[in-house]
Amino acid sequence: MKVIGNIIWFLFGGLFTALAWVLIGIFLCITIVFFPFGIQCFKYAKLSLAPFGKSVNLNFEKYIISNVLWLIFFGWEMFLAYVVAGCLCCITIVGIPAGIQAFKFSKLSFAPFGAKIN
Repeated sequence: MKVIGNIIWFLFGGLFTALAWVLIGIFLCITIVFFPFGIQCFKYAKLSLAPFGKSVNLNFEKYIISNVLWLIFFGWEMFLAYVVAGCLCCITIVGIPAGIQAFKFSKLSFAPFGAKIN
């Protein structure tokens, strides 16, 4: 199921989402102030390519200040958007796997600093 899910995800938006995250990450890395935030965007790009079969483990306590700044500037909007997208996907039976992946992204958008993607 992981392989089929990742292929479908990749074909129907995963590649474009990953490219968008890479471009945002490059843009943020160009600015010296937002360089650490740009590095976190590359985590999203990696997860966007093939999210099925991967898990996100948060370690909020390790980088408290960075995660709070992320949450203030970027995270809360992304968290709400991914939760809403996950709920909308879970309305249909076919969309439940995509909804579960959206909830995985919402978890990462809450606190990406120190998070490990396995």
